[in-house]
Amino acid sequence: MKRFIVFVLLAGALSSGLAGQTSSVVRQNDAFISDLKVLESWIRQQMAYRNLPGAAIGIVYDQELVYARGFGYADVEKKTPVTPKTLFRIASNSKTFTATAVMQLRDAGKLRLDDPVEKYLPDFSIQSPFPDAPPVTLFNLLTHTSGLPREAGFPYWTDRRFPTMKEILKSLPEQEMIYPPGVRIKYSNLGMALLGEVVAVVSGMPYDRYIREHIFRPLGMHRSSVFLTDKDKKLLAVPYSHRFPDGSRLVMPFTEAKGLASAANITSSLEDLARFVSLQFRTGKAGGSQILDGYTLAEMHRLHFINKEWTGGYGLGFRVWRDGDYTVVGHGGWVAGNRSQISFIPDEKIGVIVLTNADDASPSFFATRILETLVPVIHDLATPTAPVKNIDPRWEKYTGIYTDLSWYDTEILIYKKHLVMNGFNYPPDDDPEADLMVLYPAGRDTFRMSGPHGNGEKVVFIMDKNDRVVKVKVGENYIFPEDPGLHGFKRLDGLDKREKRE
Repeated sequence: MKRFIVFVLLAGALSSGLAGQTSSVVRQNDAFISDLKVLESWIRQQMAYRNLPGAAIGIVYDQELVYARGFGYADVEKKTPVTPKTLFRIASNSKTFTATAVMQLRDAGKLRLDDPVEKYLPDFSIQSPFPDAPPVTLFNLLTHTSGLPREAGFPYWTDRRFPTMKEILKSLPEQEMIYPPGVRIKYSNLGMALLGEVVAVVSGMPYDRYIREHIFRPLGMHRSSVFLTDKDKKLLAVPYSHRFPDGSRLVMPFTEAKGLASAANITSSLEDLARFVSLQFRTGKAGGSQILDGYTLAEMHRLHFINKEWTGGYGLGFRVWRDGDYTVVGHGGWVAGNRSQISFIPDEKIGVIVLTNADDASPSFFATRILETLVPVIHDLATPTAPVKNIDPRWEKYTGIYTDLSWYDTEILIYKKHLVMNGFNYPPDDDPEADLMVLYPAGRDTFRMSGPHGNGEKVVFIMDKNDRVVKVKVGENYIFPEDPGLHGFKRLDGLDKREKRE
């Protein structure tokens, strides 16, 4: 293998993005452009410091690729720059496409997630020291809770000789379960490979053909493939090893994952992957480019199994974790000089794609920092102005302290041109705004609880003939004005409790 010293010059070209309609909201905004310049400067510094060959970085807002740029080189020797069209192997990000295929077949009624694997793969057989354990299900494979070994019974990450699916199934009886199914998360390339074979069996077509016809083609991912042609292999970003002490890197060999294709073999570009990320933000019925129902997408993004540290876990095919105030969904990938990261926040409809061609590139590091920097900016630009511009004089009638006949009080007040509800918690939160729920008008004397802490329930103020609040219906229950004469309770002076009035 060739070895040389890498000297990185950073270059890039801006992409026009997807066929979207939101550029006037975000992409052309001065604040967004200003933050991008700071991020680009930081990315250049990081790449120079780490001496990274190249990277393609994209930012998706809803249905548009609002930023796409290549940094550095796809081929250092030839000085071929990375662009948003450069092909990278996305490695384990292939698993999210396999999961998408499974959910398509589930929605079509062709399989159930609680079906045992052997229903579709009769040759599935593995040693188990857990005689009372339930069977491994498709759900277990999707959430990495199958208890299967991480890899099939071959040293393919050592010798680069990947087995076929037939060889994987034949070798399974020689392997042993690590945990009982459904007990804990244990990442398994073997499990996702088997899931790809389930897709092939249920659909009646090879896995790569199914992905091409049911995912790539309708999404317009025309440069993506499961198995590369010899022609397309020449278009790949050159994969480099980690940097050695003398600053040099090896050119890593191409690996064909064969039977592990559904776990690690897809090749794509930044522009193509942006179309897949945009899919995650759609809410409509399945059809055309909407290859999955919006409710199914939300089901995939939802946390289905949490890790023992309670820091994150798995949805259906996706990792799910918390970053500050946000729930982030995504996946990473790494195979022989190719590292990738897709991270998106469904609630904000913002996603980041980072594709790199070095083993030590750490794309998740870049994705995390980009999200942390830009989510507040894009949120402010994309969030419509609150519907209430002026304070309704009638709101003053609603303000005051209310009781719920139990331990806690609630105060309703006007704050930042909104009517808000603030529940009294014990002990109170250190943040004055932590428990505020915004009340948005929904009719006469009627509101809905909104904001970060709202639950969408109605809040209805019930008035007497003198237009004074008698009680407030919150969901299906009531709170009452702080007046003992209205509800038969009085507060004991100096104590946080009430006694029944005789």
